[in-house]
Amino acid sequence: MATMFKEKVTNLLQAGLEEKPDLFLIDFSIGAGNKIAITLDGDNGVTVEDCIFISRAIEHNLDREEEDFSLEVASCGATSPLKTVRQYKKNEGRTLAIKLQSGKTIEGKLTNVTEETVTLEWKAREPKPVGKGKVTVQKIEEIAYNNIVEAKVVIKF
Repeated sequence: MATMFKEKVTNLLQAGLEEKPDLFLIDFSIGAGNKIAITLDGDNGVTVEDCIFISRAIEHNLDREEEDFSLEVASCGATSPLKTVRQYKKNEGRTLAIKLQSGKTIEGKLTNVTEETVTLEWKAREPKPVGKGKVTVQKIEEIAYNNIVEAKVVIKF
């Protein structure tokens, strides 16, 4: 019974997302007691109306008499880690903080996104090659997704 329920919810979710192509799924789970949890993102952000639309697409097509359930549809927050290539593309031009497998964190402007890597650019103060003092240098680093532990957009006010 549980697999049929999950299949039905999955199909309803996909149908709802097909009607709103700028939205995409970040996380979806069905927990104990049929607690459905859905996290969305969108190319242009996610509105409350978007969450209500997806919620209704699922809720209005399930029968509580057949199976009791709870449903939560949310947008990923501004401080949520990026998980998909589409999220990186959406945030091109913004400042990211990326924690690498090595433990090092790089903060820079996201300037390029491919299916395998992201490119960050930033300025750094480094000792002059000759003489005393420091000089500002432009740094560019291409980072493979499998080298990223966590990436977040840096919110500046």
